[in-house]
Amino acid sequence: MSEVKNRKELLDKLGISQLNEMQAKVIPILEKNANTILISPTGSGKTVAFLLPLLESLDAELDEVQALILVPSRELAIQVETVARTMGSGLKINAVYGGRSIQKDKNELQHLPAILIGTPGRIGDHLRHERVHTETIHTIVFDEFDKSLEVGFEKQMREILSYLPALDKRVLTSATQGIDIPKFVGVEDAKTLDFTSSENKDRLSLFKVTSAQKDKLDKLVQLIHHVGNAPGIIFCNYKDSISFVSDHLYENGIDHGMFHGDMEQRDREEALIMFRNGTIDLLLATDLAARGIDIPEIQFIIHYQLPHSLEEFTHRNGRTARVNKKGSAYVLQWKEETLRDFMPTLAEAEIEEATYRQKAAWETIFITGGRKDKISKGDIAGLFFKEGGLNKGDLGLIELKQNCAYVGVKASVAQATAAKLNNSRLKKSKVRIYLLE
Repeated sequence: MSEVKNRKELLDKLGISQLNEMQAKVIPILEKNANTILISPTGSGKTVAFLLPLLESLDAELDEVQALILVPSRELAIQVETVARTMGSGLKINAVYGGRSIQKDKNELQHLPAILIGTPGRIGDHLRHERVHTETIHTIVFDEFDKSLEVGFEKQMREILSYLPALDKRVLTSATQGIDIPKFVGVEDAKTLDFTSSENKDRLSLFKVTSAQKDKLDKLVQLIHHVGNAPGIIFCNYKDSISFVSDHLYENGIDHGMFHGDMEQRDREEALIMFRNGTIDLLLATDLAARGIDIPEIQFIIHYQLPHSLEEFTHRNGRTARVNKKGSAYVLQWKEETLRDFMPTLAEAEIEEATYRQKAAWETIFITGGRKDKISKGDIAGLFFKEGGLNKGDLGLIELKQNCAYVGVKASVAQATAAKLNNSRLKKSKVRIYLLE
């Protein structure tokens, strides 16, 4: 068996110099146990914890699928794929999910990946139509298994397992305690690791902010100015509420992105990309953003509308105060509104009157070429430095996709850079380069 790169090289690619406490405890157990259940809070590093031993266990010379990772959402599929690719193992890794072309999947599966990541519905379709050989699949990871059950994927997961005769390793992750795991999963004898007792209670500061007006919009604006330009998420219960709140924020000169289930997949992806690279530092979202998406450290969240359940409250709060960071959560309460029974007693936040939220320092430039064109991040950086004349501090996060790329560039030079580089050549391809609005 040919092995992938060593552990230090894989972690170096992610900018990780040392595993956190949870990862250091979990990885040896994942390596030696056939079945493992990992329960750990959102943002604690579960993805790296299961990917690292998985990558190290695979045969780099075998051109077949060796592991499946099932996830409950498109966003989580993309996130896990991004982390796995960034680790630079040399293994082929693909993500498949509903909402993207099935033909695109078929094209990519002509050369089978070592790891196939995806939503149960889409992976089940590929197995059903025999686009993947299952005899070499020895490992399955049910990532965010509790969420997959919640959104109704039990039938598809049961079907997928029926296609896997050689399966000898199961890993199940969850951010929630007390889930009822059906027998078909086959983890009755699993080693269970529960890290929820070390959740972010000590790192999370919880406050309430009382509004005299029922719509709470003016108080929301005041609160946003109070927190300044720290990255944060405002949670609403419904997409219609997002539209209502968004209009008010724009009227008050507050830039933001939006994220909810009725948006086109590309629009949702671009909102997250712009959030990650600093083009926007405020995201207005439904509970779809409460878990399973790849976003930077969040310094605060705001419950504009009260969550309906303790689980929603917990997962929203879990977007901040992650790993070893501190964060704040604000519950916005109309003065005649009663807090939910599951919420603790909350101190009133002292909100300053200052209005100092500034425009974001970054913009996003879009490139019409990606991995399929043999373009690398180094090629893009070289173009922007050499032909675009950027200084090192002007170039931010580069996100490379199959058919395109997104580049964070300092706002002061972004428009001129996009105009200067448009219709440039990257490798053998002539690409359009323009500012993403």
